Amino acid sequence: MKVGDYDIPDDLKYSEKHQWAKVEGDNIRVGITDFAKKQLKEIVYVGFNVGVGDTVDAASDEPIAEIESTKAVGEVFAPVSGEVLEINEALEDDPDPNLSDAYGAGWMFLIKPSNKDADLGNLLDAAGYAEIVKKESG
Repeated sequence: MKVGDYDIPDDLKYSEKHQWAKVEGDNIRVGITDFAKKQLKEIVYVGFNVGVGDTVDAASDEPIAEIESTKAVGEVFAPVSGEVLEINEALEDDPDPNLSDAYGAGWMFLIKPSNKDADLGNLLDAAGYAEIVKKESG
Protein backbone atom coordinates (compact mmCIF):
# COMPACT_ATOMS: atom_id res chain seq x y z
CA MET A 1 0.00 0.00 0.00
CA LYS A 2 1.15 3.55 -0.69
CA VAL A 3 0.07 6.78 0.95
CA GLY A 4 1.60 9.61 -1.02
CA ASP A 5 5.34 8.89 -1.17
CA TYR A 6 5.22 6.45 1.75
CA ASP A 7 5.32 2.67 1.51
CA ILE A 8 3.17 0.74 3.98
CA PRO A 9 3.55 -3.03 3.44
CA ASP A 10 0.34 -4.99 4.05
CA ASP A 11 2.11 -7.89 5.80
CA LEU A 12 3.38 -5.87 8.78
CA LYS A 13 1.86 -4.48 11.98
CA TYR A 14 2.44 -0.87 13.03
CA SER A 15 2.57 1.26 16.15
CA GLU A 16 1.20 4.78 16.34
CA LYS A 17 4.78 5.84 17.10
CA HIS A 18 5.90 4.77 13.60
CA GLN A 19 7.52 1.41 14.30
CA TRP A 20 6.77 -1.73 12.32
CA ALA A 21 6.67 -5.33 13.51
CA LYS A 22 7.13 -8.40 11.33
CA VAL A 23 6.45 -11.90 12.60
CA GLU A 24 9.30 -14.31 11.83
CA GLY A 25 8.38 -17.65 13.35
CA ASP A 26 8.37 -17.21 17.14
CA ASN A 27 10.16 -13.85 16.92
CA ILE A 28 9.34 -10.34 15.78
CA ARG A 29 11.63 -8.09 13.74
CA VAL A 30 11.19 -4.37 14.44
CA GLY A 31 12.15 -1.15 12.67
CA ILE A 32 11.00 2.37 11.88
CA THR A 33 8.55 2.97 9.07
CA ASP A 34 9.24 4.56 5.71
CA PHE A 35 7.19 7.55 6.90
CA ALA A 36 9.41 7.99 9.97
CA LYS A 37 12.60 7.66 7.91
CA LYS A 38 11.46 10.23 5.36
CA GLN A 39 10.33 12.66 8.07
CA LEU A 40 13.77 12.53 9.66
CA LYS A 41 15.50 13.05 6.29
CA GLU A 42 19.27 12.38 6.36
CA ILE A 43 20.08 10.20 9.37
CA VAL A 44 23.51 10.75 10.91
CA TYR A 45 23.37 8.64 14.08
CA VAL A 46 21.59 5.62 15.56
CA GLY A 47 22.16 4.75 19.20
CA PHE A 48 20.73 1.71 20.96
CA ASN A 49 19.57 2.07 24.57
CA VAL A 50 19.19 -1.69 25.04
CA GLY A 51 21.42 -4.64 24.24
CA VAL A 52 21.07 -8.31 23.37
CA GLY A 53 19.50 -10.15 26.30
CA ASP A 54 17.71 -7.07 27.64
CA THR A 55 13.96 -7.08 28.12
CA VAL A 56 11.82 -4.40 26.48
CA ASP A 57 8.27 -3.39 27.36
CA ALA A 58 5.73 -2.21 24.80
CA ALA A 59 3.89 -0.26 27.51
CA SER A 60 7.01 1.68 28.52
CA ASP A 61 7.62 5.30 27.64
CA GLU A 62 11.36 4.62 27.66
CA PRO A 63 12.91 4.69 24.17
CA ILE A 64 14.89 1.61 23.13
CA ALA A 65 16.88 3.58 20.52
CA GLU A 66 17.51 7.12 19.36
CA ILE A 67 17.89 8.35 15.82
CA GLU A 68 19.50 11.68 14.99
CA SER A 69 19.20 13.37 11.65
CA THR A 70 20.23 16.68 10.20
CA LYS A 71 16.62 17.76 10.86
CA ALA A 72 15.58 16.26 14.22
CA VAL A 73 16.06 13.63 16.90
CA GLY A 74 13.64 10.72 17.00
CA GLU A 75 13.02 8.04 19.58
CA VAL A 76 12.23 4.39 18.91
CA PHE A 77 9.90 2.53 21.25
CA ALA A 78 9.29 -1.19 21.54
CA PRO A 79 6.07 -2.16 19.71
CA VAL A 80 6.17 -5.56 21.47
CA SER A 81 7.43 -6.75 24.85
CA GLY A 82 10.09 -9.41 25.19
CA GLU A 83 13.78 -10.23 25.03
CA VAL A 84 16.11 -8.57 22.54
CA LEU A 85 17.76 -11.34 20.49
CA GLU A 86 19.60 -9.24 17.91
CA ILE A 87 20.45 -5.62 17.20
CA ASN A 88 21.26 -4.35 13.72
CA GLU A 89 24.68 -2.93 14.57
CA ALA A 90 25.27 -1.94 10.93
CA LEU A 91 23.01 1.05 11.65
CA GLU A 92 25.56 2.45 14.10
CA ASP A 93 28.29 2.45 11.45
CA ASP A 94 26.32 3.67 8.44
CA PRO A 95 22.75 4.59 9.40
CA ASP A 96 21.32 6.53 6.48
CA PRO A 97 21.83 4.06 3.59
CA ASN A 98 20.55 1.18 5.71
CA LEU A 99 17.50 3.04 6.99
CA SER A 100 16.68 4.07 3.42
CA ASP A 101 15.57 0.44 3.11
CA ALA A 102 13.23 0.84 6.11
CA TYR A 103 11.60 -2.58 5.78
CA GLY A 104 14.73 -4.51 4.81
CA ALA A 105 18.32 -3.61 5.74
CA GLY A 106 16.95 -0.92 8.06
CA TRP A 107 15.51 -3.31 10.65
CA MET A 108 16.59 -2.42 14.18
CA PHE A 109 15.78 -5.27 16.59
CA LEU A 110 14.80 -8.92 16.64
CA ILE A 111 12.68 -9.61 19.72
CA LYS A 112 11.45 -12.84 21.28
CA PRO A 113 8.01 -11.68 22.42
CA SER A 114 6.74 -12.51 25.87
CA ASN A 115 3.09 -12.21 24.78
CA LYS A 116 3.10 -12.21 20.98
CA ASP A 117 -0.64 -12.45 20.32
CA ALA A 118 -1.60 -9.74 22.81
CA ASP A 119 1.10 -7.34 21.64
CA LEU A 120 0.34 -7.85 17.96
CA GLY A 121 -3.36 -7.37 18.74
CA ASN A 122 -2.55 -3.91 20.10
CA LEU A 123 -0.83 -2.85 16.87
CA LEU A 124 -2.38 -1.44 13.71
CA ASP A 125 -2.75 -3.16 10.37
CA ALA A 126 -1.58 -1.38 7.21
CA ALA A 127 -4.94 0.35 6.65
CA GLY A 128 -5.04 1.66 10.22
CA TYR A 129 -1.49 2.93 10.01
CA ALA A 130 -2.22 4.53 6.62
CA GLU A 131 -4.86 6.69 8.32
CA ILE A 132 -2.23 8.01 10.75
CA VAL A 133 0.17 8.75 7.91
CA LYS A 134 -2.56 10.59 6.01
CA LYS A 135 -3.31 12.78 9.04
CA GLU A 136 0.34 13.49 9.86
CA SER A 137 1.47 14.13 6.30
CA GLY A 138 -1.35 16.63 5.82
